[in-house]
Amino acid sequence: MTWIPEDSWIVLTGALCAMACALPGCFLVLRKMSMMGDAISHAVLPGLATAFLVTGSRASLTMFLGAAVVGVLTAVFTQWITRLGNVDQGAAMGIVFTTLFALGLVLIRSAADKVDLDPSCVLYGAIELTPLDTVTLFGYLVPRATLVSGIVFLLNLGIIVALFKEFRLSAFDSGLADTLGFSSHFLHYLLMVMVAVTTVAAFEAVGSVIVIAMLIVPAATALLLTHRLGLVLLLACLFGASSAFLGHLGAITVPTWFGFQDTNTSGMMATAAGFLFLIVWIVAPRTGLVAQFFHKRTDLPDLPSQGKKARPTASR
Repeated sequence: MTWIPEDSWIVLTGALCAMACALPGCFLVLRKMSMMGDAISHAVLPGLATAFLVTGSRASLTMFLGAAVVGVLTAVFTQWITRLGNVDQGAAMGIVFTTLFALGLVLIRSAADKVDLDPSCVLYGAIELTPLDTVTLFGYLVPRATLVSGIVFLLNLGIIVALFKEFRLSAFDSGLADTLGFSSHFLHYLLMVMVAVTTVAAFEAVGSVIVIAMLIVPAATALLLTHRLGLVLLLACLFGASSAFLGHLGAITVPTWFGFQDTNTSGMMATAAGFLFLIVWIVAPRTGLVAQFFHKRTDLPDLPSQGKKARPTASR
């Protein structure tokens, strides 16, 4: 295996994408809204296609705004269907994101006939090609996807640091947050905006499908180890960055064991994230399978030895 500078840029881009996704993903998991990330990541497709069909351009800002608007509308439509239609929130998510996702695929297919817009790249990204599209930053050539992912990561980090207390309170007790003057609805939609923007920014690198794993799996892995929110956010970022490195390393090495040249890096990133979750799930100090096994063994009552009878107690 030969590690070249392009490999470092690929890993850095994947790590920034994963960390940008992990930050809002922690609050999605805490709010028990993991499927909302799935819904938004699929539903923004019509926003991308509509922005291109209206403007006739693939300018990043135009498509970014179009997808972000549709992502926020996904959360709004889900809330409306849940409240006004008396429908379960999970069912409402399924209705909204499947409808918008299907519409997005139709529009993207129509747009693909006019421009080199590959639907498969929208689904699982093309992170291997990100070093080829560069911009000049302080006299250095930097992949555009790396720069965008870094900006979104810093933006998400800044919002969470500035509103850490409000997000934490709203995640655990939205009613108390409203009582104390923190609008839980505003924080909810702000979180949805963060998820939508992060999803759109990650499209070019890891695609709409793989971004779901980056939103949920690192956060779920971190929550197996601790319930301190600050530490959860830090661990989720570390697990996300580790998934990017291990995923790319696995993509260029594991296939050679079976006679293939390589495989898709974004897919291996999701696989690595799942593998890290599996390891933590087994060995976590308190909630891991090994800890639970020994805990159950120590809680078993003492049984009388076989072949021996208990001596009767004399009664008075």
